[in-house]
Amino acid sequence: MKIAILLSAGRHPVSGAAVLPRLEAQAIRLAAGLGQHIGLHAGPEAAVVAEALGQGLAHIQHAALPEEADPVPALATCLAALAPDLVLAGRRGQGGAETGIVPYAVADRLGYPLIPDIIAAAPGEEAGTLHLDQSLGRGARRRVTIRGPVVATVHPDAPASFAYAYGQARRGVIEPVVGALAPHPAPVPAVEERPYRRRPKLVKGAPAGSSAAERLKAATGEAGPASSGRLLVRPDPDEAAREILAHLRRIGVLAAPRDPR
Repeated sequence: MKIAILLSAGRHPVSGAAVLPRLEAQAIRLAAGLGQHIGLHAGPEAAVVAEALGQGLAHIQHAALPEEADPVPALATCLAALAPDLVLAGRRGQGGAETGIVPYAVADRLGYPLIPDIIAAAPGEEAGTLHLDQSLGRGARRRVTIRGPVVATVHPDAPASFAYAYGQARRGVIEPVVGALAPHPAPVPAVEERPYRRRPKLVKGAPAGSSAAERLKAATGEAGPASSGRLLVRPDPDEAAREILAHLRRIGVLAAPRDPR
């Protein structure tokens, strides 16, 4: 079985240094027990994904692209040439735009199905099939049996990544993709910018069809059970206790006192 792992240029959230995104390191761990696996990165520099060599990858293909270029066409072209049975990717990048749409765009361009949020993968009983365990949240999971090729994104609950091995990183190879790939400009999202405008707070607790005075009381907290009490400033302890008991009886927590007769 041949597995391709999509690698991205992650950034540390504090220092801003180049790091391998955690989900992609977990994808390498999932691919290790399935068969031959290779990393694939499209971007201006290959050094930003060199950490993946120490996490278990022995070979990375790098498609050189300008900083502003769209990586999806280059990734799709390389994957079409590799013809993998399984393509693994993180749910989103780290430290960048983090839109999470690259795996979906690659799957759409290649015509592959996409299974999101997998936490385990194993070969199926029939040739060319895969068992993918999909996380459904709150500990629930679902097993999906599918015939490759397929794109799958990795969930954070997948097994933890391998420990970094310096010797393995030295032995790993980063190979540039042979043949020029025409860069495509990155798609510009349709975003409309507007000046900030304070929005009025929603009035909760005011009955439907209430007057302006009732809505004002509901907005300021003067409506409801608490509004029927008395405000006591530094009261005598006995008076405060009587007022607390009266309030508890008023809201139904305590029963009314019995008639002594």
